[in-house]
Amino acid sequence: MGKNDLGIDLGTANFIVYQKGKGIVLYQPSVVAISKKTGKIVAIGDEAKEMLGKTPEDIITAVRPMKDGVIADYTIISEVLQIFIKKVTKGFLFKPNMVIGIPAKTTTVEKRAVFDAALNAGAKKVYVVSEPLAAAIGSGIDVTKPRGNMIIDIGGGTTDIAVISLGGIVVGDSIKLAGDAMNDIIVKSIRKLFGLIIGESTAEEIKMKVGKAHSDIEDIEMEIKGRDAVTGLPRIDVINSQHIYEMLKPLIENLVSKIKIVLEKTPPELSADIMEQGITLTGGGSLLRGIDKAIYDEIGVPCKIADDPMTCVARGTGILLDDEELLEQVAATYE
Repeated sequence: MGKNDLGIDLGTANFIVYQKGKGIVLYQPSVVAISKKTGKIVAIGDEAKEMLGKTPEDIITAVRPMKDGVIADYTIISEVLQIFIKKVTKGFLFKPNMVIGIPAKTTTVEKRAVFDAALNAGAKKVYVVSEPLAAAIGSGIDVTKPRGNMIIDIGGGTTDIAVISLGGIVVGDSIKLAGDAMNDIIVKSIRKLFGLIIGESTAEEIKMKVGKAHSDIEDIEMEIKGRDAVTGLPRIDVINSQHIYEMLKPLIENLVSKIKIVLEKTPPELSADIMEQGITLTGGGSLLRGIDKAIYDEIGVPCKIADDPMTCVARGTGILLDDEELLEQVAATYE
């Protein structure tokens, strides 16, 4: 493995890139702005996200090339990976190896698309690793032991629920109940309850600032700005945590029911390990206040949120860059 090798979390919400020997070198929203005239990428990340919903549609379009954890636009992702390579190699003709995190239930066709996109971008060799495995490694769990560890990685497009032992996923699921679904519920509910139209970025801000998943968590108020659904004019309203709790409650209940199903399928010996060690939560969705308490109340297993949960997958890919033996054990590749 060389110094330009990359570990990448191609998330629905964020692109996070880990460079061998340097750590995380890029952390940007998974948004790409494309010129309608040339078809070329004109901005990535924060700059492109600023353009969402604000650009003249005949000049620039801002898109999310990842949807529900998988590649929605193969060509754009290949170009994005090329940009990542140029950034870390500073234009020199180095071909880095890449370790890329993908959702647990990715199909063979979707895996192949990730491989091809990375190889076309200029990668020397590509490894793909299941995101819950990478997240577990990044959160400090020794996945090689014959011991059951449960990881719940709540991302933007998908939530991966997995029981890990001996370097593999024993039982797991990948569901489309995650951060983007929460934002969508907030947008629709605020229009229904307040007659106010808001955008995706505002919904994300509301979720992170005042959102909560458990009734015991402190209530916070927040001013929100949007467009009146009747008059079409700009308007300001006030929302609080209890509103968001009620909006998200059905989704959280659904998520908990999926966790229960995975636990019911878990071998008894591994269940005992999970009861003893608890569940580790990673991903941006784990930052929703009280989500650990909501899960604990329903299933009775202690939950802990990993340190810096949003970067666990990327840090896990970085650890794999330094541990070729573990990489060969947990990742798949095409030559």
